[in-house]
Amino acid sequence: MTPKARYSWPFLLILFMTDCTTKELVVNRLPEVARLHPGAESFVRLRLAHNAGTVFGFDLQQYIGSWARPTLVLGMVIVLAVLFRIYSAAAPQTRLAAAGLGLACGGAIGNIVDRLRFSAGVVDFIDVGIGAHRFWTFNVADAGITVGATLLALALWRKDTVEPQARSVA
Repeated sequence: MTPKARYSWPFLLILFMTDCTTKELVVNRLPEVARLHPGAESFVRLRLAHNAGTVFGFDLQQYIGSWARPTLVLGMVIVLAVLFRIYSAAAPQTRLAAAGLGLACGGAIGNIVDRLRFSAGVVDFIDVGIGAHRFWTFNVADAGITVGATLLALALWRKDTVEPQARSVA
């Protein structure tokens, strides 16, 4: 097994399973009102929310109506295909890019499953803000996608900056 596979697949599976488990717990046990937790209540709250839109709650349904849900699922499947293409083209030794791809793919799959399971949209439950000023609500999949995309960008940037130096030495 290549280092690429040893990093990407476990990250994908762990993130996907963690995302599904946390969403299942939230849907079954957390009321749809903000729930305060001592110590962190002013910054992080757990609150069940469904996001039928895209990132930051952008509502695609107001523009394309009943086609919004299938369009979002198709768009995420296309993004997954691109990520798997990047994975297959990546060098077998790459670890940082593989970890980033695993996290991004695991998160994307988790959100696709939500779109297929819940007509109300993706389950979000981590509500971040300060006091009454709330910034965004997200889930484990969203965090994985963000961290994964950051790792992938860092890996691609490092390759772009290191590769030209290696060529000039050779």
